[in-house]
Amino acid sequence: MTLTTLAGSPAATGATPVLSVRDLRVTFPSEAGPVEAVRGVGFDLLPGRTLGIVGESGSGKSATAMAVMGLLPPSAELRGQVLLGGRDLIGLGDKELSAVRGDSIGMVFQDPLSALTPIFSVGRLLSDALRVHQDLTKRAAWEQAVELLDLVGIPDPRGRAKSFPHEFSGGMRQRVVIAMAIANKPSVLVADEPTTALDVTVQAQILDVLRLAQKETGAGLVLITHDLGVVAGHADDIAVMYAGRFVERAGVDELFRRPAMPYTARLLAAVPTVDSGVHRPLVPIGGEPPALVDLPGGCPFASRCAVARDECRADEPELREITGHGHVACLRADEIADGTLDPAGETGPGDRPSGSGSTGTGDVVLRVEDLVKTFPVTKGALLKRRVGTLHAVNRVSFELRAGETLGLVGESGSGKTTTLLEVLRLKQPEGGRIEVAGTDVATVGSAARVRELRRDVQIVMQDPLGALNPRLPVFQLLAEPLRAIGRDRESIRSRIHELLTLVGLDASVSGRFPAALSGGQRQRVGIARALATEPKLLALDEPLSALDVSVQAGVINLLDRLKRELGLAYLVVAHDLAVVRYISDRIAVMYLGHIVETGDTETIFADPKHPYTRALLSAIPVPDPRRERARERVVLRGEQPSATRPPAGCVFVDRCPLYRLADEEVRRRCRTERPEPTAVAGRAGHQYACHAV
Repeated sequence: MTLTTLAGSPAATGATPVLSVRDLRVTFPSEAGPVEAVRGVGFDLLPGRTLGIVGESGSGKSATAMAVMGLLPPSAELRGQVLLGGRDLIGLGDKELSAVRGDSIGMVFQDPLSALTPIFSVGRLLSDALRVHQDLTKRAAWEQAVELLDLVGIPDPRGRAKSFPHEFSGGMRQRVVIAMAIANKPSVLVADEPTTALDVTVQAQILDVLRLAQKETGAGLVLITHDLGVVAGHADDIAVMYAGRFVERAGVDELFRRPAMPYTARLLAAVPTVDSGVHRPLVPIGGEPPALVDLPGGCPFASRCAVARDECRADEPELREITGHGHVACLRADEIADGTLDPAGETGPGDRPSGSGSTGTGDVVLRVEDLVKTFPVTKGALLKRRVGTLHAVNRVSFELRAGETLGLVGESGSGKTTTLLEVLRLKQPEGGRIEVAGTDVATVGSAARVRELRRDVQIVMQDPLGALNPRLPVFQLLAEPLRAIGRDRESIRSRIHELLTLVGLDASVSGRFPAALSGGQRQRVGIARALATEPKLLALDEPLSALDVSVQAGVINLLDRLKRELGLAYLVVAHDLAVVRYISDRIAVMYLGHIVETGDTETIFADPKHPYTRALLSAIPVPDPRRERARERVVLRGEQPSATRPPAGCVFVDRCPLYRLADEEVRRRCRTERPEPTAVAGRAGHQYACHAV
């Protein structure tokens, strides 16, 4: 069983845990045998404190949360104790658990849309959650529901209580889920990846709401996440999971200052950071996590550990206390804790990240001038009629050279992906001009010329599994684009071997299907497929968002190496600005279809001019508790306006913190005049569009 009470914590002064988990074990049946998803996990959660649980996919984080909530499928075998207020929840029936869930313990799910019933208004959902556990009239429950919506920051809570979940943005839906979780003032909150797939600005707002909810209820919070920056800023204690068990548990400051478990150290070494212009090489964790079926003896991390010894492969180490640190399951933890052993082992590849100052000096591969894209807004089921226009992209201009990476960043709905897709269509745009490899796409007439031009532009999709045909092995997936351009059988075989070597995959992978590959391997296959036709431009649409941080580091290093070796140009769409800083030479910040600031990556990170850029950068979590909690944040109010009714002047005016401080003349210009790009003196290529700066 993992031990959890930390020296110096409230537990030492006699505080009573609101949740105690003892020797929790979860086993799922499978064709290969029983899968031991959770193996002997235990912890004490104290009132008002936050326990962050981190680890790679498949480590057992969500299975632990589901076991605590009693939400595992009937086929799962559950053992151990989950003590909530002294009452053991394991073994209770569904009716008894339903009386506990939403009352004494609340949960914030990863996907808010699937957690809300779509046929009921959010006010009805909150009212029902209250009346199930309290003796309230409909009117009293509705008033409390409105108060809850106001508490979590929903604008016009009385009016929006009548709205349905699909009428809310992703961030607002997550606020509603948090309101439901705290409706009955539970003593325990469980948040399972509550900020996954949210923009950084929305993520910051949701974490602030969670902190407020915890303060209002006094609840202990179990925060499950893969983002080490999130736990650095919001957790009191951290438990690192690997192969179904805790392998390190410590206070947040102790763990980030000196991790004593090699796995934790390698996780931290793989995380790109945004608070320093110094680009250290990212260190991916080699190998794959073990399958949790018939685990071999010894430490499960031994095969991936740079400092493992023979005895590490003999017996699995117990979680034991390390003086002044916490609890660690590693035979060499004492050496690591006293500084005589580097837990990360080798420092990893010395490749310089592409965002470290290199700039493209080759020919212009892509030129976009005054690009415009709109979509009709229609109404009616059978007889559709146009009732408006959605302005997705409005006069966007940029150029990209060989050997250079341009990152398009901004919140969801800013027009990033639409811009990328307009480039990929290779057709005359609705407005403006697109030039690829010196060819104006509007002048390309024949289908043969389009196919020839398409060889120069390829895409790497966000979801590697969804982008690959599951019925074809890797060899056939890579052969498809080569056959399309007329390669013969022998040259195809030779090229596939070359491509696999190029992306760091073994030749044995060629006979496997996508489902048999890890996430990192699938993304490398996707990159190899995109490189098959020897393109000049790669469009990367959120290429790392579906990957664990350890796998992400390896793909970042791969993309950097390929760009330098092949002279590729990258057009990257991403919401993770820490990643963007690592891989981009220049950044274009988009908001509501407009580029509001553009310039060299380090220039923008060091001295952002536009208030929206400042807000984006201040919202990125930093995986260092001291720096993360001392940073000043720019908090944006409200939601991004609809692209069907953009403001007449500056598109950012409704949320701009500088607008509220400006004089009346500047305010008038912000409301009525669209700001033109302004060059920053002494900084070539750095421009921003703002009246108030």
